[in-house]
Amino acid sequence: MSSAQGFLNDWVESRVGLGSNISNSRNTSVSYNIKGCWIPLTDNGGRRSLGSREEQGSVRCRRDEDRLGWFPPHFDVSDRMARLVASDPVFRKDNRAMLSRKELFKNTLRKAAHAWKRIIELRLSEEEASEMRFYVDEPAFTDLHWGMFVPAIKGQGTEEQQQKWLPLAYKMQIIGCYAQTELGHGSNVQGLETTATFDPESDEFSFIWWPGGLGKVSTHAVVYARLITEGQEHGVHGFIVQLRSLDDHMPLPGITVGDIGMKFGTGAYNTMDNGVLRFDNVRIPRNQMLMRVMRVTREGKCVQSNVPRQLIYGTMVYVRQTIVSDASSALSRAVCIATRYSAVRRQFGPQDGGVETQVIDYKTQQSRLFPLLASAYAFRFVGEWLKWLYLDVTQRLQANDFSTLPEAHACTAGLKSLTTSATADAIEECRKLCGGHGYLSSSGLPELFAVYVPACTYEGDNVVLLLQVARFLMKTVSQLGSGKKPVGTTAYMARAEDLLQSRCSVQKAEDWLKPSVILEAFEARAVRMCVACAQSLSKFQNPEEGFLELSADLVEAAIAHCQLIVVSKFIEKLQQDIPGKGVKQQLQILCYIYALNLLHKHLGDFLSTGCITPKQASLANDHLRSLYSKVRPNAIALVDAFNYTDHFLGSVLGRYDGNVYPKLYEEAWKDPLNDSVVPDGYQEYIRPMLKQQLRNARL
Repeated sequence: MSSAQGFLNDWVESRVGLGSNISNSRNTSVSYNIKGCWIPLTDNGGRRSLGSREEQGSVRCRRDEDRLGWFPPHFDVSDRMARLVASDPVFRKDNRAMLSRKELFKNTLRKAAHAWKRIIELRLSEEEASEMRFYVDEPAFTDLHWGMFVPAIKGQGTEEQQQKWLPLAYKMQIIGCYAQTELGHGSNVQGLETTATFDPESDEFSFIWWPGGLGKVSTHAVVYARLITEGQEHGVHGFIVQLRSLDDHMPLPGITVGDIGMKFGTGAYNTMDNGVLRFDNVRIPRNQMLMRVMRVTREGKCVQSNVPRQLIYGTMVYVRQTIVSDASSALSRAVCIATRYSAVRRQFGPQDGGVETQVIDYKTQQSRLFPLLASAYAFRFVGEWLKWLYLDVTQRLQANDFSTLPEAHACTAGLKSLTTSATADAIEECRKLCGGHGYLSSSGLPELFAVYVPACTYEGDNVVLLLQVARFLMKTVSQLGSGKKPVGTTAYMARAEDLLQSRCSVQKAEDWLKPSVILEAFEARAVRMCVACAQSLSKFQNPEEGFLELSADLVEAAIAHCQLIVVSKFIEKLQQDIPGKGVKQQLQILCYIYALNLLHKHLGDFLSTGCITPKQASLANDHLRSLYSKVRPNAIALVDAFNYTDHFLGSVLGRYDGNVYPKLYEEAWKDPLNDSVVPDGYQEYIRPMLKQQLRNARL
């Protein structure tokens, strides 16, 4: 046995046998994370003052001097993996937009295979392997394998099933995906049309109809279908189904499978083989139903196990909390590009012919850019809290304590919706902040947007998730008079009576620097919107009709609650010890910007509910504007703190050295259209047209 194979076997053995523990690693269907939150302040405040175009290529932020901040436990691992990927030519990214779909997909297969080879050769740990896949930065079949297929088996499979399937999955001897979404059903899981009917004579399940979710690579899938035994339905359950031969990769009998076609963007998510899958009376052994919660006997009887069904929701909580962390990372990439380019770009300025003004110095640019920078940090901190919440919920579930599960579900659902929608909008805003050059593929922003925007839909449509949060909030409000005290993120509702009557105490702009004032304003807004919705619902004889009629208002109330969570977790972070001179002060400024910008954007809510007065709103806006000037000197340092390599950013505009314009010119000549001076088709189309025009002109 080779040393690499021995290492792989040892690694697999260390993973299998963990029972029902759901992986805490960052293996998700889309993997982003902020890397290295240290803030390197330079001797001039972190500001890259590009006095002339000649200086743009030589400006550096002095990373080794006056470095302030804190390091996550995995910082060294992250940094090593980022540089390992950046130095490997197989992982180059600059040619993706020029490839055809077939070439693009084959190139993705090559990268995935090479990454797996390097993981084995270098004997990387699970954390290191996850970081490496993250920095390869290309959606691939491995995302679904590690992020959905493996966790589904770990969360829903029995110990015997885990012992059978996980070693194969960990060694990549099978490649799995997650097949739940159908052509006609997504969010409505209970409406799935795929069925699994047990045949006691053959000890097999028979599948009919079509789920979607894979394309060209996966050999196996966890397929979700309505379980039918003895003519009765027993809800939706997961089944491990082999799709392709392990010898020649051909689909097995009764299975039709293929790619669903080109998706939004050029390169972007088209590296992923999202697929269509159709079953025609496919049969699988009984023991391939994931039976941790419910099992089917040889005789076709459904038997509930002693494992509570609620335990499988731990997987959902895990996946959604990683998506929130992913939002911070995707947003921080876009903000890093836009901030650096805003410091490089100069437009207009003194009328005497002096040096033009850096775009980042215009208030119109700051008012659009700096709230996005603040959001990147805010989402990071709420993501950290969600990781803690997930671990706490997992421990409680294993002890048969389900008391915090409803809140955990509501938090992860709501924050997934809030952060992904905000991030998708922010990436597009960053593209606009970069002007015309932001539209270039080489800016990195169009592809980042195209890759990220599916997050608004997968793992729950964002509007549907907010409606789930709204149901949770309406239930919480309905219990206020029963003596049941709200806990966790809804604890503020225990003070509903006071918050409904409270008046904001702000008298001057500086009062908005008090965290307690900001927090109370957001709490009052959330309570008043939730109570108003509950009162409106009570007027309907049929609660479901009322919920449908008031769904738009309920969504807004859910957003108010979720924004309160993010603000409160940012404030809680600032109450901790944060090492590094000046770091805490910078984070406080970002916290105020995040909160006051939300207040400005949702001013109608705060005014209509009577939480603040128009005068107080004006003071908040005045103070917000002054905060931008305090961020400006350290804006570059704050984005450098993400520690992204140029390879990972994949942006000419966001280069660390600021050498933008020469590189833009260089990138232009890489386009295949510039391979020839006279374009293909000139003789056939352009020349005859020009000659015809000349003849007409002589008449």
